[in-house]
Parts: sequence; structure tokens; C-alpha cells
Amino acid sequence: MKTGIDFSVIAPSAYLKDFVAQAPARVHHVAAQRVLSDAAYRAFFAREAERGAQIIVDNGLFDLGYALPAGRLVAAALAVSAREIILPDVMQDGAATLKASEQAAREIRELSGDTFRLCAVLHAADDEEWLRTYDAVVTSSWAGAVALPASRRPDPDRQLCRTRWLATAYLEDRGLVDDLLVYRLLGLGRTGHLELIEQREHGWISSADGAAPVILGAMGIALLPEGPYEKPSTPRIEKLGPIAEDRFDLIRRNIAVVRAAAGSAVAIAEEC
Repeated sequence: MKTGIDFSVIAPSAYLKDFVAQAPARVHHVAAQRVLSDAAYRAFFAREAERGAQIIVDNGLFDLGYALPAGRLVAAALAVSAREIILPDVMQDGAATLKASEQAAREIRELSGDTFRLCAVLHAADDEEWLRTYDAVVTSSWAGAVALPASRRPDPDRQLCRTRWLATAYLEDRGLVDDLLVYRLLGLGRTGHLELIEQREHGWISSADGAAPVILGAMGIALLPEGPYEKPSTPRIEKLGPIAEDRFDLIRRNIAVVRAAAGSAVAIAEEC
């Protein structure tokens, strides 16, 4: 059984070769809106696909505040030879996420047939809704993957819908993991790379993505292998601006720390 989680580094377009290129090329989470608007970004991930990477196109919600429509997602996916599209989702709303995902899945199938695996994001307002939403995804005819969003705030009530490492343990302990689905983690949460040490014990989790090692490294903050993980207020990746060259080594060390936590042997490619 697979023991490591593939970690996809998120970085500004100008630094993709420095931090994002993979050896071996495995899995990349890419932003649909950046594929469509940035020729250099698009060309980089098209090359990574040629090198054998699985390209997963995200729908834009986290960055834009809304998900791109199906036609735009298909256009982005085709432009980088993606294998998977993350369907539109609605934060903390399982019913709305299912409705948006089902509609987008239908439209994507009409536009592209079975070209792409479709990934549903597991959102919910409470645990009852979380379980209901998960069951709906697993029993659907359109989902080939499910993604669990990062846990970003403390949760004293220990809810499945708010604490991702509790949710994955719950699925495994109760035999609810579906062997026909691919499982992904979206983003690093409040415990950062330390969560991945726990999550890699679940051999069924395929990938995770995050910008934290790049953003924190650019700010001069080192990720410690055994923690603690403390993340100050940070800019969004698209607002990061130029990165000083003397911070490159720190960023690369941060990426290595996250991949070690995830149990991944992937390194940054020296040339691509």
C-alpha cells in the first residue's frame, strides 16, 4: 500500500522552475484562472504533464471567491493536459456544494465526455451534514475523487467537518473509505506540515497542496521538522511579490520539510 502523500507546491508563476518542478514529476494542483490568464504558468504545467505529472485543475474558489464555470474549467484542463478537475464548491455548505458539483459535472461531461476525473470537495455546516454529503459523493455516478479542505481554525468541539485529521481517522476506523475514489487534501491547515505526519498513515490519501513553505520562506520563517508550527498573518500567493534570492535556500528547505512530513520522496527538479 502507498505510504506517502504527494505534495504539490504552490508558488508564483515567476518561481515555478525554482520551487514547483518535480523529480520525478508526480502530482500538481493548478489554478484554473492562472492557466487561462498566464501563458508562462500554462506552458510550465503543460511541460510537467508531458514529463508524466498528473495535473489537477482547481476551480478558483479559494483565490477568486467563486468557482469558474464548467466551460472555463474544461478549457483550462485541456490547455495543460489535466487528468482531473475539482468541481465547484461552497464553503461550509454541503447541500449547495452538491448542487453546484452535480450541475458542473453534468456540463463538463457534455463538453468533454469522460476525459477528466471529477473531484468533489467535502464541505458541511455540521457533522450530520458532513456525513450526508460524504455519502452522497460516494454513491454518486459522477465523482471519481473527493477532496477534504484544510482545517484552519481551532475546533474545541472536535467536529468532523472542522478537523480534517479527525475526519480521515473516522472514515478509516469505520470502513468508509471507498477504494474506487481518489482522496486528496486541499491546503495546509492550522498545524501545517505536522498534520501530514498523521495523514500519511492513511495509505489511501493521494495528494496535498499548499503555498505555506514558499510564503513563509519568503518571509524568512523556517519550518521545523517536528514543530511547533506557527504561521503569522501572510499575504496570498498572488500578492507575494518578488522573492529575494537569498531566501531561495530557506524555501527549498521548507519544501523538503513538508515533503518529509508527507512521506514523499519527490524533490525539486534541477532542470525542466
